[in-house]
Amino acid sequence: MDRLKLLLVIAVIGFSLNSCHKKNYPSKSRVDESGANVSGSPAPDSAVTAKPSIKRKPKVAIAKVITVDDNAAKKSVDGRLYYDVMGHRYWKNYKDGKYYLFSQSMYNDPAFKPQ
Repeated sequence: MDRLKLLLVIAVIGFSLNSCHKKNYPSKSRVDESGANVSGSPAPDSAVTAKPSIKRKPKVAIAKVITVDDNAAKKSVDGRLYYDVMGHRYWKNYKDGKYYLFSQSMYNDPAFKPQ
């Protein structure tokens, strides 16, 4: 009886090890754009169906400099004027009166600070 159980356990372990290392390799057939098989062997159904194309949104051009009426602009806590357009913030340059897209150099530039 013990011999039968031992043989059964060995058979189960052997079967498990043998079945776990098997891999599924795809066929080597090629399919051209029209769906016809190039290599001569029948094409699998998954190769005939085309993948859906991904439509990307076109990039919107963002102006670096805009001109805005000061009445439409908002005032920050430190007194500088800014204007938001499509999620981008423009800060007023007090020397030329135009609004420039935000950059790190605006913090230390005296042209962007009100007098």
